Amino acid sequence: MGVDPHSERERLLVLGAGPAQLGLLRSARARGLAVVACDRDRGAVGLRYARRHALVSTEDEEGIESAALSEGVGGLIAPGIDWPVAIAARVAARLGLPHPLDPETAALTVSKVRQRERFDAAEVPQPRWRLVSSAEENTELPCVVKPPDRQGQVAVTLVREPGELRHALEAALSASREGTALIEEWVDGPEVTVNAFSVEGRFRALTVTDRLTAEPPAFGVALAHAWPSTQAVEEAVDAAVHAATALGVREGPTYTQIRMGPDGPKVIELAARLGGGHDALLCEAALGIDLNALAIAAAFGRRVEIPPARPAGGACVAFLVPTPGRLRTVEGLEAAREVPGVLDVVTYRPPGWQFGPLLVGADRAGYVLVRGESRGDALSRAAAAADRIQFVVESR
Repeated sequence: MGVDPHSERERLLVLGAGPAQLGLLRSARARGLAVVACDRDRGAVGLRYARRHALVSTEDEEGIESAALSEGVGGLIAPGIDWPVAIAARVAARLGLPHPLDPETAALTVSKVRQRERFDAAEVPQPRWRLVSSAEENTELPCVVKPPDRQGQVAVTLVREPGELRHALEAALSASREGTALIEEWVDGPEVTVNAFSVEGRFRALTVTDRLTAEPPAFGVALAHAWPSTQAVEEAVDAAVHAATALGVREGPTYTQIRMGPDGPKVIELAARLGGGHDALLCEAALGIDLNALAIAAAFGRRVEIPPARPAGGACVAFLVPTPGRLRTVEGLEAAREVPGVLDVVTYRPPGWQFGPLLVGADRAGYVLVRGESRGDALSRAAAAADRIQFVVESR
């Protein structure tokens, strides 16, 4: 696999220490790496796996470069988080460190607009789209409105009625770094995720999962990732390969979201990173392939060899959604871990955390990772485990 036990002298700078980075941080620490985590949150859940904490925002490029220099790291990685992917690539290039992405390719992957332009040029199947800079009210409905430079379903809205459009556009424009919004065709169909790894330009699809999502107002927020997918897997993989080729991604992990529409798959977006919904852990549970270890190897410029898959019957990640209120305690975690097939149960937030309603990915409270005899069996076991967990909250 290209990842051997490491000396404590080898340092990896991880951009982020939140829920989306948990699996990689844990994997890096288990491999003996001296992990340095950049996060502006002193209470970030992943800091338990870091040797050192750089109190720096994941979007502070100057601060990240300074941390990389002062810590003497041998590699940088931005798992589960979009915008810092480009920052990591630029910092690695300036410091002469190995990295799976060159700065130009990384910049393409973090811009939904530039992706759309490249996909159009390469005839990658995708929704019709246009970019706007004001809250206009003339567009075909239904449509999806989103900021082109955010993630985690922030300010993403499915607009079905004319009266909803202005508010959706104002929210997206406000959330955007550049003050623009994407209006996209609504592709009515199930959503799948293609998790893959590329080595020397060879794209290898690993898990193709069904992305089971919440209803509005939490439009697009994943409630579970289930494997194997029940959709047309080969068609989804072909679309993901086409997307990665169009963007010039030749090395490292990719996470491609695809909607399976009436006239075939449409690429929603590609991220040149590990998925932020514990997709790497799900890959290991489903196929026996340690995707976190592959990503770490690529971050250090090591040769990556993807091992043969050892498929299970089914597997899933199911997210825990709390009742709104101030968290007092979490009960039933050990009982949940006793459910057959449960591999991992993790909660994200400490007592005192104020939970709001589920609107974006960051509102989720934890996850259950499960392996089963089939996809349905894994989902059933995950539901049984989740039923044993209670977030005890104080209402406002």
